[in-house]
Amino acid sequence: MRFLPVANPPNPFSSTTLEYDLADPEDLARAPLQIFEDHAKSILSGNDSPDIGFRWSVNPYRGCFHGCSYCYARPSHEYLSFGAGTDFERKIVVKPKAPELLREAFEKKSWKGELVVFSGITDCYQPVEASMKLTRGCVEACIEYRNPAGFITKSPVIERDVELLAELARVARCRVTVSIPFWDPDTAKAMEPYVTTPARRMRIVETLAKAGVPVGVSVSPIVPGLNDEDIPSVLEAAKDAGATHAFFVLLRLPGSVKAVFEQRLRDKLPLRAEKVLRRLREAHGGKLYDSRWAVRGSGEGVYAETISALFARTAKRLGLGADELSAFETATTFRRPNKAGKPDKNGQTSFGF
Repeated sequence: MRFLPVANPPNPFSSTTLEYDLADPEDLARAPLQIFEDHAKSILSGNDSPDIGFRWSVNPYRGCFHGCSYCYARPSHEYLSFGAGTDFERKIVVKPKAPELLREAFEKKSWKGELVVFSGITDCYQPVEASMKLTRGCVEACIEYRNPAGFITKSPVIERDVELLAELARVARCRVTVSIPFWDPDTAKAMEPYVTTPARRMRIVETLAKAGVPVGVSVSPIVPGLNDEDIPSVLEAAKDAGATHAFFVLLRLPGSVKAVFEQRLRDKLPLRAEKVLRRLREAHGGKLYDSRWAVRGSGEGVYAETISALFARTAKRLGLGADELSAFETATTFRRPNKAGKPDKNGQTSFGF
């Protein structure tokens, strides 16, 4: 197994910073995968952000093995006294009781069967899910309670659960979005080093669509000057694979993400780095990141408007709708399963489905 060199931006929440003072970069300490358990007492996370189209999310994992340089969730690892760089990619925190905690949340009288999205932060089907099966357990809970759910991933591990997702789509509502921001495999490898190829991800779309699971693509993030030219290719391939919806978000670089992204960009794509950074500043009023609501994910100015127009025009031509998750909130199918063998008020016996 090839380990990564340790490289973390300074943690703003830590009073000390560890640096490796070694003459030869090849002698840098190497980072194996480490798993930590988070024994949280609740699993549903709520948000009221006007930029996010859902209120409730479940994150069975913190940190992500995929190692995407642009991941906006990297700073969340700093709250755990970890780094936003290599630590985020190799120190994975798991919530072993996630399915149990989700069932407990569904049993509360205050729960009304709202949409739950997996995940709001890191990929719920990242590689460790293949053995941990925490997301799978949560899908089973959603089926039992007929609770609508959405899933965002870039991992083929989700194909293991295709039958469960199809069942959830049948008894409640289910929507999957596959993240495919790049179409060129070399660019994807540079920015998303431990994710499968774009073409392989498109086969995930095809597999889910054939199984009857509503599926679409997220061409996110759009990195100005790097992958905006890929928009038509990704959307056309998605339509051919059976996608029904698509959306994009402009690159966001909050906190330590900026340092990780810029370093990766200069290391892996040095000839394109200055163009990308210049274009990004054009879309954010001269800055690499603009944190204002309603602007941070779309940008401003002529270049940002050109990207948006290209996406909208292509999606309309192909018949790909927007990812309107709010539609999941109406006429919920949610209901709590009766104890096995106990008749409900209509005299019917329930066995959990």
